[in-house]
Amino acid sequence: MIDADSPINRVSVPAIDSILGQRLAVLDEGFVRVVDYMGGDEAIVQAARVSYGQGTKKIHEDRGLIRYLLRHRHTTPFEMCEIKLHVRVPMDCWRQWVRHRTANINEYSTRYSIAIDAAQRTAPDGWRRQSGTNRQGSAEVLAEAVGATLSAAEHDLQQRARRTYEERLEAGVAREQARKDLPLSTYTEAYWKIDLHNLLHFLALRMDAHAQVEIRAYAEVIGDQIVKRWCPLAWEAFIDYRLSALTLTRSEIAIVEALTVSPARAHEVAIAEGFLSDHPSGARRSRELNELEQKLDRLGLLAAWTHVRGA
Repeated sequence: MIDADSPINRVSVPAIDSILGQRLAVLDEGFVRVVDYMGGDEAIVQAARVSYGQGTKKIHEDRGLIRYLLRHRHTTPFEMCEIKLHVRVPMDCWRQWVRHRTANINEYSTRYSIAIDAAQRTAPDGWRRQSGTNRQGSAEVLAEAVGATLSAAEHDLQQRARRTYEERLEAGVAREQARKDLPLSTYTEAYWKIDLHNLLHFLALRMDAHAQVEIRAYAEVIGDQIVKRWCPLAWEAFIDYRLSALTLTRSEIAIVEALTVSPARAHEVAIAEGFLSDHPSGARRSRELNELEQKLDRLGLLAAWTHVRGA
């Protein structure tokens, strides 16, 4: 039980205190910096034990508890930790960011203030092809010679758009209207406050290899340079049990189990579960099939599965 007479000391994390206010660079003109935070690993343990004391004195016991909580999806204790970040991010990237509706946000307003005179530029070796298998994703980069032409055109476009914007302001056009033709590469800034549970969900999605490169760059800085300092035990558990973990569906488990028996049995199960059709080259659920094969590759079972598909 909570002792109402016990003094309450604010949880302090020296590792995160040491970078408060520091700009951590992202992309070319972007940054993330920690404005403030509440709690840390100790706060997670306190919440789980419903105690404002110091918790256990042995760090391995706190570590074990945090790992248990995250492993079994007991999320409430992680909500006791909050962090407030100041970010500068391209508007197109910010559109994806604010889809995570679990944070408190206050964004720089171009109705009240002049738009930030900075736009994210793409290096000649940074232009990516459209993915042939993912409608919203990208694939390998274009040749650098082609990229150089695209980067030069991008720079010219951004300069013209900025010049047009400033000419409108000089002519007396309202800021809210003058801004309408600014490119989505224009940087915006915001304060973003979120609890640790929802932050880890954000990072799980945005640090994933399938996330857009630009927002992944922000997620990696937030994760590796901020959360890792702030809540190292929770971060370790997050890496082990979520970010680097592998989740199997009921159908995938059935196929993996069948693979341990024989290729013929796995082939039967794959057909029954709808991953393969009776036709030798047919697969009725191509996206799920691709995901299954990626998981089998991680498990070292792809070679065995190849025999199944060829059966």
